[in-house]
Amino acid sequence: MISEVAAAQEELVEEFRFFDNWMDRYQYLIDLGRRLPEFPEADRIDENKIRGCQSQVWFVASENDGRLEFRAISDAAIVSGLIAMLLRIYSGRPPQDILDTPPDFVEALQLQAHLSPTRSNGLASMLKAIRMFATEALQAA
Repeated sequence: MISEVAAAQEELVEEFRFFDNWMDRYQYLIDLGRRLPEFPEADRIDENKIRGCQSQVWFVASENDGRLEFRAISDAAIVSGLIAMLLRIYSGRPPQDILDTPPDFVEALQLQAHLSPTRSNGLASMLKAIRMFATEALQAA
């Protein structure tokens, strides 16, 4: 049986196949980022910042009924789009599912080739943070 995380990744990759070129994909990413839910000013604190991102990224995790819920925002448009992708894939998923499923969408979408090195590092830092939250949730259980 395919995991929830793997299914969400496949769905996202299929969505991106509709776009013929990377200019359209960037625009779609920016549009995804614009649709992120409101992020409270009270959560825009230093301890919620992701290190390794050139732009500012605030990332908050909570657990609800054995599933991790993520909320995040960035001050950069494309990074906000990357956040929106990550939230679609990982938010609301069981921690074990997150840890057991490699982030294959990064390669499938050729993100490393089309993002600047600083944005690629930021994406890697956000993925690392998601895995850390999942590991902590499992250890606490």
